Amino acid sequence: MSEAGGPVTGSVPSPLPAQIDELWERRADLTPADKTASELVIAAVDAIDTGQARVAWPDPVTDQIVVDERAKRAILLAFRVRPMVASQVGDFRYDDRVPLTTRLDGVRVVAGSIVRWGAFVAPGAVLMPSFVNIGAYVDSGTMVDTWATVGSCAQIGKNVHLAGGVGIGGVLEPPNAVPVVVEDEAFVGSRCMVVNGARVRTGAVLGAGTILTDSTHVIDVETGEELPPGEVPAWSVCVGGIRPRKFAGGEFGMACVLVLRRLAAGGTHDKTALNDILRDHGVSE
Repeated sequence: MSEAGGPVTGSVPSPLPAQIDELWERRADLTPADKTASELVIAAVDAIDTGQARVAWPDPVTDQIVVDERAKRAILLAFRVRPMVASQVGDFRYDDRVPLTTRLDGVRVVAGSIVRWGAFVAPGAVLMPSFVNIGAYVDSGTMVDTWATVGSCAQIGKNVHLAGGVGIGGVLEPPNAVPVVVEDEAFVGSRCMVVNGARVRTGAVLGAGTILTDSTHVIDVETGEELPPGEVPAWSVCVGGIRPRKFAGGEFGMACVLVLRRLAAGGTHDKTALNDILRDHGVSE
C-alpha cells in the first residue's frame, strides 16, 4: 500500500498481453531479427498509440497515480526489436527506431509539430510547433503551445494549456517510475519545468518560469504550511520562490514553489484575475 497520492504499480491490470513480461525477462537477447517478439511489441505500442492502453493515470478513487509497468516495458522493448530506419517528411530527414505517429485524427496539428509513434493525442487537442514523445498521453481540449515539450510517458489531462516553451519531463526507466502528471483544467505558464514525476493537480496555475520536481518544497504563503512536496494543490495559483536555508558554509536560497491563492473549484480560469494575482507578486503568465 502506498501513501495517499503515491504510485501503485505491479499488480495493476493491464490491457496488454502477459507475453510482454516474458519478453522483458529475456530482453538482453532480443534483436530486430526476432519477428515474433517484434510483432507482439509493435501491437502493444500500437495500443498505446491509439489510447487503448496507457502508461499511467490518476485513480479517481484512491487519488494515487497508477502505473502500468507492462506498457512501459513494451515501449522499452520497442527500442530493442525495431531496426534503425531512415525516413523523410518533406525536406526533413530522420534516422530512428521510433517513427512518427500516423494517427492524429481530430487533432489540430500546426506545421512543425512532432509526435512520435506510441504517444496518444486525443481528438480536440491543439499542437503548435512542439514535441510529444513516446508513451505520452495528451487529452482532449488541451493546447501544447509553441516549443513546448511533452516528455516520454508524461500524462496531460483535459483542457490543459502548456504555454510556450514549457518542459514536461519524461521518464522511461525503471518501468515502475511515476511520470509527470498534469491534471485537467491546469495552466502551466511559459518556460515552466515540471519533471521527475511531479504532479500538477486539477485546475492549478503555475506562473511563468516555475520549476517543479518530485522533491520541490511547496509552501502555502497564507499559512506557512508545508504541503506535500512535488505537487501543487488543485485550484491554486503557484509561482517559483526561494527559501533561505542554513548550511555549514553559510545561508543560501533553495528553490521552492509558493501557493499564492486558492481558486474556486470547478470554475473557469479568469485570465484577467490570474494576471492580477501574478502581477501583484511580480510574475507574469
